[in-house]
Amino acid sequence: MPAPFDDPTPRHVLTPSSLNRLVRDLLGDALPQVWIEGELSNVAKPASGHLYFTLKDSGAQVRCAMFKLKASALRFHPVDGMQVLLRAKVGLYEPRGEFQLVAEYMEPAGEGALQREFEQLKARLAAEGLFEPGRKRTLPAYARRIGVITSATGAAVRDVMSVLARRWPLANVDVLPVPVQGREAPPAIVAMLRKASSSARYDVLLLTRGGGSLEDLWAFNDEAVARAIHASAVPVVSAVGHEIDFSIADFVADLRAPTPSAAAELLVPDAVAIGHHLRQLQQRMLTLQQRQLQAQSQRVDHLLARLQAQRPQARLARDRERLQHLQRRLVGVWREQGQLRHSRLERLHARVLAQHPRVRMSLLAHRLAEQDQRLRRAISHLLERRQTRLRHIAHALHAVSPLATLERGYAIVFDIDGQVLRSAKNVAVGTPLRVRLADGELPLRVSED
Repeated sequence: MPAPFDDPTPRHVLTPSSLNRLVRDLLGDALPQVWIEGELSNVAKPASGHLYFTLKDSGAQVRCAMFKLKASALRFHPVDGMQVLLRAKVGLYEPRGEFQLVAEYMEPAGEGALQREFEQLKARLAAEGLFEPGRKRTLPAYARRIGVITSATGAAVRDVMSVLARRWPLANVDVLPVPVQGREAPPAIVAMLRKASSSARYDVLLLTRGGGSLEDLWAFNDEAVARAIHASAVPVVSAVGHEIDFSIADFVADLRAPTPSAAAELLVPDAVAIGHHLRQLQQRMLTLQQRQLQAQSQRVDHLLARLQAQRPQARLARDRERLQHLQRRLVGVWREQGQLRHSRLERLHARVLAQHPRVRMSLLAHRLAEQDQRLRRAISHLLERRQTRLRHIAHALHAVSPLATLERGYAIVFDIDGQVLRSAKNVAVGTPLRVRLADGELPLRVSED
């Protein structure tokens, strides 16, 4: 057996660096990008801003890295023990020859499924028209009674009640307590919406809760809750979570507010601003009254001066007589105008009644009956004329008919071929013939005289 160093096969010798580079390229070509779910451990974020961690399950683990640009875009804070979903490239860290994943995107594992469910429900309800702007109702300008559907112990109800009490103390506010997260929340919210809507007690309803994760707000993405909002007989305002949070309830509601406090400000007017406006109107009214009083006072002074310059008694008598005359004319004009308006009203009423469907139907039915009678009479007269003409034509035809001639004693002679014999010439003795009489035919044969 030859020694190993005597093997004649050419050798391709690799260095550790070239081997690691080759393995890295092979992994990158075979698995350019994968989605992987697992539990975070050994999470570290050094001063460089990169994120290093291990992703594991019950049977294995893999080291991962997320560079600063991608890590800074995360919307949550990764911690050990969190279940996450990664989109990553498979690679190899060449200096140590360690297999690793380079993460490009990461989200909590539950949020991705919930977000997809959210988008599917949103698209389906939008296709049914539940989000149409045309079906959304205007909120009352001055709501007298408001129903707040929320948790009775949460921060949201305290914010809402504080803002409502400050802005519009005249409103009567009822807190309608329901759980706002968990499995029991959606049926409780649906039941409370239906109860508040059917009670006819409220001018507007506010459905609200404070901020939280997508899972915390999930009760407001329930289809039954959305349909209960859509079916409500009372306008519904939705204020769920923070300004960046959107729920299905926000899209279905008649109005969406970014926060519970903002919803309270939208529900009622500002009493301070209205008081200021009323004071401005009052001041304007007082100013106008003062101006009018000054003008009337100046006019009275002018009239007094004119009265003093003339004979007041005679002028007053003439003016009194003229005033009485004008009053009589005015009463007459009013009476005449009233009669004219009354007559016009009666004419318009008669025209309206004449255009009423029942009246028009009766007139049309009467006209139809008259037209039907006229048509029947016309058809009857036409048939009589046609029958008379037909009898005349039949009589004329009968007068020139060969049968009528036969009835007068004449006969028609036919040869053996059925041709009418018009001449006795060239008819041989013994030729068979037929004679047509009025009541039948006779066979003949030509004989000598």
